[in-house]
Amino acid sequence: MRDLSESPNAPKAAGAAGAAESADPLADLSIDYVEMYVEDLDAAAAHWTDRYAFAVVGTTASPEHRGIAVRHGEITLVLTQATSELHPASAYVMAHGDGVADIALRTADPEAAFHEALARGALAHRHPRPRTEHSPCVTAALRGFGDLVHTLVRREPGEGPGLPVGYVPVESPGGEQRDGVGLLELDHVAVCLPAGDLDAMVAYYRDALGFRFVFEEHIVVGTQAMESKVVQSRSGTVTLTLIEPDTSAATGQIDEFLKGHQGAGVQHLAFASRDAVSSVRALSERGVTFLRTPASYYDLLGRRVELGEERLADLRSTNVLADEDHDGRLFQIFTASTHPRKTLFFEVIERQGAATFGSANIKALYEAVELERTKQRGFDQR
Repeated sequence: MRDLSESPNAPKAAGAAGAAESADPLADLSIDYVEMYVEDLDAAAAHWTDRYAFAVVGTTASPEHRGIAVRHGEITLVLTQATSELHPASAYVMAHGDGVADIALRTADPEAAFHEALARGALAHRHPRPRTEHSPCVTAALRGFGDLVHTLVRREPGEGPGLPVGYVPVESPGGEQRDGVGLLELDHVAVCLPAGDLDAMVAYYRDALGFRFVFEEHIVVGTQAMESKVVQSRSGTVTLTLIEPDTSAATGQIDEFLKGHQGAGVQHLAFASRDAVSSVRALSERGVTFLRTPASYYDLLGRRVELGEERLADLRSTNVLADEDHDGRLFQIFTASTHPRKTLFFEVIERQGAATFGSANIKALYEAVELERTKQRGFDQR
């Protein structure tokens, strides 16, 4: 892995540069909510509340759509079902199935951020709408990768998680963290791109939205390979892992995603946890299935990462992977995909100081995906 945190695109030192950055309307971007377009709203909401212990915190409806907002910790997911062909969720679900359509970004001044991004080369999706009695917030949206958009949302400094415009708050019994699952926030979003699009998309987020290029990785899994580059907002709170297939190697899981999703899109959302082992155990009890890790991984893990016998046993029993970088350790695991097209899954990640993803973990995670993919293909051929 090539760490680029000290590259020219890394955060600038304090002083004049810091003052200039604070005046930049794109400097404070952070994730506000993630909107998923779904075919069956009630089933999707039940999945998140029953399996992942999210709580319903808001609802909305119009002649064209229904929506439910669910939350766990600082993670807000907005689930939207089209009830008319006029709503964009209708065409989205037809093309992709259920998936992530909007990664909304909060900022102190959405209008200024929108115009600054356009001046830097961003593509407009929805121009700022003036405040009205029924919509007191300025809303605007920029294009992202594929047909995903970034709605710009205004929140007061220090304000906690909110709801999209038009949502009615719902009091949900039991709070937002139940049964010890303990998910905290979105750690990163992984995105699959068609071959040849990676560098252009890195440049788009860097130049138009002010993100910095953090690091890159060439990942080899058997006969297939992929290129991964990570971009991060200057606030450090929005991290996108951008992946494209390596066309010099055999076709594989990234190509399969692009075929099933019909283009670029979100492959997985990574949920941060204070204790990955505890979260995995709690989620497993609720019916979430995680990918399995070969026993040989744990036979060798102790030589690579210094772990006590009890900790190693906990990792082995839950299939959680461990790695470390120069800043600390991290623990990760992917869920098995329940998507009909196998194009979307999720991750639990615990960071103990680690700022990157760990080279060994990245390879092991995608090897686990490959094992699941191969097993599924075997079932399909029976």
